[in-house]
Amino acid sequence: MIKIVAFFWIMFSITTGFSQQKTYCNPINIDYGYTPFKWFSEQGKHRTTADPVIVNFQKKYFLFSTNQEGYWWSENMLNWNFVYRKFLLDNKYTHDLNAPGVFAMKDTLYVYGSTHEKDFPIWKSTNPTKDDWEIAVDTLKVGAWDPAFLYDEEKDKLFLYWGSSNEFPLFGTELNTKTLQSDGFVKPILTLKPEIHGWERFGEYNDNTFLQPFMEGAWVTKYKDNYYFQYGAPATEFSGYADGVYVSKNPLEGFSYQKHNPFSYKVGGFARGAGHGATYQDNFGNWWHTSTIILGQKNNFERRIGIWPAGFDKDDVMYCITAYGDYPIVLPEFSKENDFTKGLFAGWMLLNYNKPVQVSSTLGGYQSNFAVDEDMRTYWSAKTGEKGEWFQTDLGEISTINALQINYADQDVEFMGKTLNKFHQYKILSSNDGKKWNILVDKSNNKTDVPNDYIELEQPAKARFLKLENIKMPTGKFALSGFRVFGKGNGKAPNEVQKFTVLRAEKEKNGERRSAWIRWQQNTDADGYVIYFGKSPDKLYGSIMVYGKNDYFFTAMDKNDTYYFQIEAFNSNGISDKSEVIKVE
Repeated sequence: MIKIVAFFWIMFSITTGFSQQKTYCNPINIDYGYTPFKWFSEQGKHRTTADPVIVNFQKKYFLFSTNQEGYWWSENMLNWNFVYRKFLLDNKYTHDLNAPGVFAMKDTLYVYGSTHEKDFPIWKSTNPTKDDWEIAVDTLKVGAWDPAFLYDEEKDKLFLYWGSSNEFPLFGTELNTKTLQSDGFVKPILTLKPEIHGWERFGEYNDNTFLQPFMEGAWVTKYKDNYYFQYGAPATEFSGYADGVYVSKNPLEGFSYQKHNPFSYKVGGFARGAGHGATYQDNFGNWWHTSTIILGQKNNFERRIGIWPAGFDKDDVMYCITAYGDYPIVLPEFSKENDFTKGLFAGWMLLNYNKPVQVSSTLGGYQSNFAVDEDMRTYWSAKTGEKGEWFQTDLGEISTINALQINYADQDVEFMGKTLNKFHQYKILSSNDGKKWNILVDKSNNKTDVPNDYIELEQPAKARFLKLENIKMPTGKFALSGFRVFGKGNGKAPNEVQKFTVLRAEKEKNGERRSAWIRWQQNTDADGYVIYFGKSPDKLYGSIMVYGKNDYFFTAMDKNDTYYFQIEAFNSNGISDKSEVIKVE
């Protein structure tokens, strides 16, 4: 067995030195592997992973995801270290672990990959920061696709949940903690109800009926005396890919749909999708939810990973906060909040949305403005990946800059599968007039792979122009899906949104009550809006980010329930006051 440990440090260098970052930004910055499948690469080779699981083990966070030939661990949810490891023993598989199930039981971490057959071992380790694993059991006789495990420490019992289908339910069974095998008693847990739950309908807008929706990605969290059964729907390709939750006092039966669903949902903004994930606690007792972010540019299964603040409110309602979830978020170590219901947004606004740009060159139709349009599925590409290609953004005024995110795109890349020891190198220059330039960030000596690099400056900088100069790409052209600058402008935040209206069919009429048309008066000072929604006026945990429009067709409602809505506007200077809460029967 080849034993390689690749340390992937998300660090930054600026002219004044190094500093501990207090924030992170989604998609998280890890060295995503490239798809190993030729048929997924027909429209271009590309990075991808999905179906993340994060487990807190020995006060460290262990991140496993699909087809990475290894996993990551971190002490702070910022600096992730990659450990190379191929878990599958049979050479008939192109991939490694797909949608892995991971759990900690007593002093041991266990991992198991998806299979419909009886050919995967369950592995275990007491020292997983290194490639130090042994087989716990040579095969799990049940066989399970999208497996998830719950070790109930209080009862010393182990449960397995699995399933990924648009036909069959999700299942559960109890495993013997010694043999790690089921006694054969398998319980169907739940199926989708798209005729009632609008968000479970198939399609990018929950309105495409050529396929039945898929249910997958089970995960169960025990909180107090309740078991929270989480599941992903309606399909991993769509922005509305979300996680819902059912609740029971019993780990294998009696589950009821939580009133507030989907609990993990992110349909707008730069990073979209928040389905098929896992919920875990940090070292301070707070809850987080990691999930799949859709990209889908080169292939339907081109994806990334996000991490969102989550928890259980005073009424034990499970929630996940994705509002401003692709802006800088405060890390657990530096959060002063134990109540995450308002999120952990750092308050730094996006400064260069659709602002003027200049570039060194442009490849075909991959236009320069695609790097500032807040759509991860579009990107600008230079004609080459050579040193000297550059991208420049104009903030429109001298602004305060706190952080930057560089999201590289895959154009003409050469790799398939996992790569090691590849890296990006670049410099970011700043200027007040576009003529005299100073080095703001210097990664000319960087030796790490940073496809979604995020840099929090040690001290806020003042500048109007920023120029990203390429020095080295790991492969392919110098291409960007998002060069994002965060901080504060010098102007005023937008005024409160006016004439906010939500139109929905009345109960007694023959209308589509799973959908609503949301409208408001365009605010000339706004870059965008965040719509909050929920089924109680004090639980508006759901959110939708909308750029540049004054309406939104909301298709994720539960047919029979009353909803509450609220809206705010934002720009580079800040966020408006929220509107009054609207009740919609």
